[in-house]
Amino acid sequence: MRVVVGGGSGFVGRELTRLLRDKGHEVTVISRHPGPGRITWGELESSGLPPCEGAVNLAGENIMNPLRWWNESYKKDLFSSRINSTKALADAIAASPSPPRSWVLVSGVACYKPSLTAEYTEDSEWTPFDLLSRLVKEWEAAALLPESMSETTKQVVVRPGAVLGRDGGAMKQMLLPFWLGLGGTLGSGQQPFPWIHVSDLAGIIAQSLEPPSPSGAPLFSEPPSGAPPSCRQVLNGVAPAINTNYEFTKELGRLLSRPTILPVPTFVLNTLLGSERAVILAQGQKVVPKRTLETGFQYKYPDLVSALKQIVAS
Repeated sequence: MRVVVGGGSGFVGRELTRLLRDKGHEVTVISRHPGPGRITWGELESSGLPPCEGAVNLAGENIMNPLRWWNESYKKDLFSSRINSTKALADAIAASPSPPRSWVLVSGVACYKPSLTAEYTEDSEWTPFDLLSRLVKEWEAAALLPESMSETTKQVVVRPGAVLGRDGGAMKQMLLPFWLGLGGTLGSGQQPFPWIHVSDLAGIIAQSLEPPSPSGAPLFSEPPSGAPPSCRQVLNGVAPAINTNYEFTKELGRLLSRPTILPVPTFVLNTLLGSERAVILAQGQKVVPKRTLETGFQYKYPDLVSALKQIVAS
């Protein structure tokens, strides 16, 4: 299978590209920088989509970039980098004389309103309630293909939680302070912490690119009440284990043999990150991968202990 991956040089993109190539697939990365096995976003817009059977978009400005201050310019970049790249790929797919049979967008769980009690599956209804949920709404809308393509191209949205891995994401910033004994809970620590190991997220995306099996789960999600018919499958890209920030903090400290006695108050997170961004860490959602499990996907790291052991040992 030939696969085009937008943002394939990023943390998740590198893992997905490696996995796909290990499976014998041919991968073309769309990047801002030219190179072997790559095309640029400008080339995509000028020359169209390369021949492929699958397309994925992972592109977007890092929302937790420690080098970017939370201001209007950064917020604009968060929206434009995700929405523009997604729309560019969707438009290229729609214009292709031989469109791919699978089109996967990776967005996020920020669409679900933080709660200590509510549980969210792929069928949960939601409406935008803050900046990040509005971003997810516009992001996913940009990926929609014309209804006439529903018979030719499977459309999938994967909504991951915090992506854990040694070489990027949240863990890259956490490991050093934890090694120094400076780790601690964020805010109350009681907030849910939806997470997934990067290898499992790559696996969910790779499986989504494959044609559905005749005996598999339903291909498309049922639309919420009152919504137009959907030709899109939504998968929550989270581990089946539901953990709190406290449980994550204590387990990581235990595996590193380091104390975790320095909690970070919410007002400090708000000051350092900006309140709209700090909500990712200070609050959380109980997200259940109901439909992901129904597809038969087999997690390599279904629980926090196995995931963190692999990361710490690597």
